[in-house]
Amino acid sequence: MNAQAKQNLSAPLKGAFLALLLSLCSTHMALAGDWNLKDKDGVHYKLSEQKGKWVLINFWAPWCPPCLEELPGLDALQKQHKDLLVIGVAVLYRKKQEVIDAVRSTSISYPIILGNEDIASDFGEMKGMPTSFLYSPSGKLVGHHDGPLSQTDIEQAIAQKPALAELFSQ
Repeated sequence: MNAQAKQNLSAPLKGAFLALLLSLCSTHMALAGDWNLKDKDGVHYKLSEQKGKWVLINFWAPWCPPCLEELPGLDALQKQHKDLLVIGVAVLYRKKQEVIDAVRSTSISYPIILGNEDIASDFGEMKGMPTSFLYSPSGKLVGHHDGPLSQTDIEQAIAQKPALAELFSQ
């Protein structure tokens, strides 16, 4: 078989491979868009089941001082706003016990996911800890924020005040 014939034969294979690759990427993105997370107690949380609520996914690490400082405010926010679900995703820890101890010492009551790099990468780029992703009551990603957030920051965001554009970027 000459070089031209090999090239002609490989073109359909390249096209098929590219189509397969694109379908896998769009499937991965679809899964990340409708995430399904299991917390440390075995309870599942799925974005599509949270319609009508704001959802804040907060990535944190037990060794991160700004993360630990942020946890009590997020817990208070969760307790005060029945239209908001806060889910904490612990990442970059060595042992599960580190996460359990941090949760116990801060007395937080919202769901905690024992996360990993795969879960984090499903949500997108993170420039540091903590990083939060905010979803509207319709399930649309409003944006993400790198760094700590205060209870007031999040309340302004869910009230859709002008500060929202500054806090959460797409």
